[in-house]
Order: sequence, then C-alpha cells, then structure tokens
Amino acid sequence: MIIGVIADTHENMPLIRKAVDYFNKHDVSLVFHAGDIISPICLTELEKLKSKLIIVFGNNDGEKKIWRQKIKDLGEIHDGFFETNIEGHKVLAIHEPYLLDALIESQKYDIIIYGHTHVPEIKASGKTLIINPGECGGWLTGKCTIALLKLPQKEAKIIEL
Repeated sequence: MIIGVIADTHENMPLIRKAVDYFNKHDVSLVFHAGDIISPICLTELEKLKSKLIIVFGNNDGEKKIWRQKIKDLGEIHDGFFETNIEGHKVLAIHEPYLLDALIESQKYDIIIYGHTHVPEIKASGKTLIINPGECGGWLTGKCTIALLKLPQKEAKIIEL
C-alpha cells in the first residue's frame, strides 16, 4: 500500500494540483494531510484525488464548519489528531509537534505524521517512523515537498515537486 503525505499547503492551488497529480499517478491508496490547508476552496483540487483523504486541522485552518460539510464525499477531517491502524501499524497524524518528543518516547505509535514546521523530515526512533512531508505550499522555503509511505515495509521518502 502506498500512502501520500502532505502538509502546509497554505492554499497554494497550483502546487496542491501538482501534488494531487503526483499522488494519482503513483497509485496512492490514501492521503494524509497534516494541516494548514487554509480554506475549503482547496477542495476544488483535493477532490480530484483518486484515493481517500484524511485531514487533521492545523493552526491556520478556518471555516471548519464548511470543511466538515464538504469533506464527506472525499474523506475525513479531524481536530488536533487522528489515530488509526493501517496494515498492522498504529498511525498518528497531528499538525503541531508540541508533544512530538513525548509521543516518540512513548513508542505507542509505529508511524507519526506531522506538519507545521515546513521542514521535511523522515527519521526512526525505536519502532516509530516519524514523517513530516515539509511544505507543499512552498511559501517559506520556496520548495514544494510531499512524502510517500510504503506499507507494510514502513519505508518513506520525501518527494520534491
């Protein structure tokens, strides 16, 4: 199974489109968005995904009521965090990494996905694989990055678009 990971799109529609096209061309089965999408207008691009979308709200996301109404056909949206089990791996998706060190230290999760920092990162600590896809929006770094996660292998890589 290939999972797409995206964060911090910050309403950059052309780059969201580019990420969606990449995910669709690479047989992604599920996409996690780790927050800071900004407004529901982004659904005009995100709805083109061929896979299910799971979003965790970020600190800059607004119009949450509209998001909740419009996301139903595309996937799910969650406040703060989202936990799930995928192919035997316990996965946590968050936006802000304030408790990241404690979460890693707990070794409760096999995979932790986060955003907020705009800095791409893939690292392992004990059994936990930590993934920050960086910023798709490119506003701070000038780079558009996403990540791919391959399960059950638990292998991830950063993709610069």
